[in-house]
Amino acid sequence: MTKKRVFISFDIDNDLGTKTMLVGQSDFPDSPFQFKDNSVKAHLDGDWKEKVRRRMDNVDVVIVLCGTKTHTATGVAAELKIAKEKGKAYFLLWAYADKKCTKPTSASSSDKIYEWKWDTLKKLINGAR
Repeated sequence: MTKKRVFISFDIDNDLGTKTMLVGQSDFPDSPFQFKDNSVKAHLDGDWKEKVRRRMDNVDVVIVLCGTKTHTATGVAAELKIAKEKGKAYFLLWAYADKKCTKPTSASSSDKIYEWKWDTLKKLINGAR
């Protein structure tokens, strides 16, 4: 099985732990994806958005991990906008089952936030959305 290369966009200030768990799932024997890259902070040298654009050139799908403060995460909004501009497949994923999660401001009104269950995640990675 060829694994999809995944970029994970997430609120690094609030959702690093859940991103780490998602990356860990890429090691499962039946995982349909491999972790390729993730969100960056604006403190990187030069134009960080250009660095994100280049990183997204090497991925098949973008997972937007939605936490409780994602609507305030300007970096996540910018990364989703870049994914859309590049025509990358993407989907929004609930970071927490027991908390109200929010969409990034650049999400479309029709973008659904999917429940983070292993079987659902595998289907989403393979295009079921």
